[in-house]
Amino acid sequence: MNIDRQIEFDKVKEMWADLAITDWAKEQIKEVSICLSENGLRKQLRDTTDARNLMEKLGTPPLQNISEIKDILLIAEKGDCLTPYQLERVEKVLVAVKRLKDYLERGKMYQNSLAYYEENLDSITELREEICSKIRNGMVDDYASKELGQIRNQIIKCEDQMKLKAEQIMRSFKECMADSYCTVRNGRVCVPVKKEYKLKVSGSVIDKSSTGSTLFIEPSGVAKYYEELQLLKISEENEVYRILYTLSAMVTASAPVMYENLQMIEKLDFIFSKGKLSLDMDATEPMINTKRRIHLTGARHPLMDKNIAVPLQFHIGENVQGIVITGPNTGGKTVAIKTVMLNCIMAQCGLHVTCKQADIGMSSSYLCDIGDGQNLSENLSTFSAHITNVLEVLGEANKDSLIIMDEMGSGTDPTEGMGIAIAILEELRKSGAIFLVTTHYPEVKEYADRANGIINARMTFDKETLRPTYQMVIGEAGESCAFYIADRLGMPNEMLKVAIRAAYGEEAVASYQFQKPESHITKKNTAKISKTQRPKNSTELSDKYKIGDSVMIYPEKKIGIVCEPINEKGVLRVQLPNKKIWINHKRVKLHVAATELYPEDYDFSIIFDSVENRKKRHDMQRKYTDDVIESES
Repeated sequence: MNIDRQIEFDKVKEMWADLAITDWAKEQIKEVSICLSENGLRKQLRDTTDARNLMEKLGTPPLQNISEIKDILLIAEKGDCLTPYQLERVEKVLVAVKRLKDYLERGKMYQNSLAYYEENLDSITELREEICSKIRNGMVDDYASKELGQIRNQIIKCEDQMKLKAEQIMRSFKECMADSYCTVRNGRVCVPVKKEYKLKVSGSVIDKSSTGSTLFIEPSGVAKYYEELQLLKISEENEVYRILYTLSAMVTASAPVMYENLQMIEKLDFIFSKGKLSLDMDATEPMINTKRRIHLTGARHPLMDKNIAVPLQFHIGENVQGIVITGPNTGGKTVAIKTVMLNCIMAQCGLHVTCKQADIGMSSSYLCDIGDGQNLSENLSTFSAHITNVLEVLGEANKDSLIIMDEMGSGTDPTEGMGIAIAILEELRKSGAIFLVTTHYPEVKEYADRANGIINARMTFDKETLRPTYQMVIGEAGESCAFYIADRLGMPNEMLKVAIRAAYGEEAVASYQFQKPESHITKKNTAKISKTQRPKNSTELSDKYKIGDSVMIYPEKKIGIVCEPINEKGVLRVQLPNKKIWINHKRVKLHVAATELYPEDYDFSIIFDSVENRKKRHDMQRKYTDDVIESES
C-alpha cells in the first residue's frame, strides 16, 4: 500500500527535496517516515520553526553540496597526493564552514537554539589559510615556497637566454633563414633554416615544414640552455610535489574534524530545507498531542494554490471517532480527507502544516483506500482491488491509526455495496481508529446517525451557481444533488421523472419541484457512416433480364436480344446480328421487355438455336439418342 502516492505526499516530498542542497539531505527526505516518539517529534518541529525564524531574520544559510569532498578525503587518507584542484575544493568547503559559523553566530543574538550548532563546526583556520597561500588558480603558486620562487625565476631567465641566443644566430645567418622569427618545436627553441643551407647552421634538426623546404634546427648554442632548463623543471616538479604532499598530509590530519563538519552541514541542510518548505507553503507549526484529537483551522491542501483553495475547518476526537462525509460529486470530499491526512502526516514528519492553527494527535499508522486501484496485470477489477485494499487496511487498523476511505462500497451493485460499506464502518468503529470516509449511500448516513462515536458531515454546494463551496459542515448529512444538477443542466423533465420514480417512487415525482418547463433533447446533425456499395446477389441479378428482352448495349448503342440471363459473375449473353456475345450487365439497358415482343409460350429456340440443334432437341424429347447438342461460342 503506497500511502505517499495515494494521498500525494510523494509530491510534497519532491518539493521538499528540491529545497535541499546536499545529496544526503535529499536521500533522507526521500526515505522520511513518521516519528513515533513524542519528544523526538517536538524536537523536530522546534528545529523547523527555528530554521524558518532564522531565515526570516538572516536570509538563506550559506550551504553547499559537499559530496565531492568526501571522495577527496578518502584519497588523502589513502596517502595519495591531492591535486591543486582537489585542495581548492577542500579550501572552498572550509570557507563555507566559516561562513556558516558566522551565519549561526549572528543567530545567537535572537536566542535561536538552532544557532548554537555553530559550536559543532570547526573551520580549521590553519589548513584553510595554508591552502589559500599556496594554491591559486588551480596550480601551486610561485610564492608557495622560497625555493620554488627561485627555481621558477631561473626557468624564466633560462628561457629568455634561449630565445636571445636563437635570435642572435638568426641575425648572423640572415640569408639562410626562411622566416624572421624563431619558433618552438617539440619543446625546443628552433630557427627556420632553408633546406639548402642546412650545413651552414650548426645544430640538431628537430622538425621540418610540410613541404620540406624549411628545416627547424636547434642551434648548438641553444641546446646547452635547453639541458639546463630541463634540470630546473625537474627541480620545480620536485618542489611542487613536496608542497602538495605537505598539504595532503595536513588534510589527512584534519580529516576527522572535516567529517564532523560535513555531517553537521548535512544535518543543518535537512533542517533548513524544512524551514524553506514552511516559508514556501506559508505554513505554521502545529501543536502535538497524544489524546487522539485533531483540530484544524483554516486547513488547505499543500499542493493547491493558497489563493484558490478554500480553507477547511475540521475537528475530530473526544467523543467522535469517525466522520461520514457526503455531498455532490466534485464537491471536494476527496480533497477534504486528503487535506486532513496530508497535514497530519506532514506534522508527524516534523514539517509545518498548511493551516492557520492545528492541534494534531499522533498516529502509529496512516492507512487509506482512495481510487479504483484497478490492476490489469494482476487481473483485479475495480471492486476486487477496492475490497483487497480495504481488507489490508482493516488488518492493520488499531486504536492509534488514522484511516481515510473514499467512496466506500462503490464499484458493485448499489444494494450490496451499501451493505458492505456499513460492515466496513462497523469494523472501523470496533478497531478504535480515527477514520474519515466518503459515501453517497443514504443508508450509510442513517447508520452514522445511529452508531456511537460516528457522525455525519457534508460538503456544501451552491445551488444557484451549481458549484461546490468546498466547506465542510460537521454534524449534518449531505445530499448528492444529482437530480437538481441534472435538472439545471438541461435534462428533460420526462427523463427526470423516470429517474426519480426509479429511485424514490411515484410520490417523490409528484413532490419534486422542476426548475424549468417541459423540454426535449435536441438531436444534432452528426456525421454519417459511408457504406461500401455491395453488388446485388446472383438471384436479384438473374431476375433483372429475361430471355427475349430487347436490350441496348453501351457505349456502342447497339440493339440485341438476351439469349442467356445474368450468371453469378454478373455477365449475360446477348444475340447480335450474326453473333452472340457475353457482356457485363452494367453495360446493358432494357430496351423492350420480352413480354411485349413475344407471346407467353414462345419457343425462343427458333431464334437462338440452329436447325441442327433444334432437330436433336426434338429427338431427345421423344426417344433415346446419342446425339449431342453443341453450344455456340
